[in-house]
Amino acid sequence: MEATRNKEICYEELKTLVGKSQNLLVVDVRSNEEVAKGHIPGSIHIPVDTVEAEFSLSPEEFKAKYGVTKPPPDAPELVFHCMMGRRGGIATDKARELGYVNARNFVGGYKMWAEKEGK
Repeated sequence: MEATRNKEICYEELKTLVGKSQNLLVVDVRSNEEVAKGHIPGSIHIPVDTVEAEFSLSPEEFKAKYGVTKPPPDAPELVFHCMMGRRGGIATDKARELGYVNARNFVGGYKMWAEKEGK
């Protein structure tokens, strides 16, 4: 069984990647109402109950819909998050089932991000 820590990313590590990494894709799996109140810079919004369908789109469909390149299955920096961690964990598991072997959940979610960023 895979170690849980490999499926998670902490605030400090994510903060270092945001704005610096060309490979990073942050996926916000919260509701529309939650996203409207604030989001992590550069993140795209895919509600948790649609993650499986959206990550099954062709690369062309994904790019047309989200304006970013669909990550390859071995993408090194694919991060899911919700408000505190539960839905992000569900999304991470779904992505891993689809073959995204490095998908990780930002534990603490937007709640922690907003607190640390003073939002």
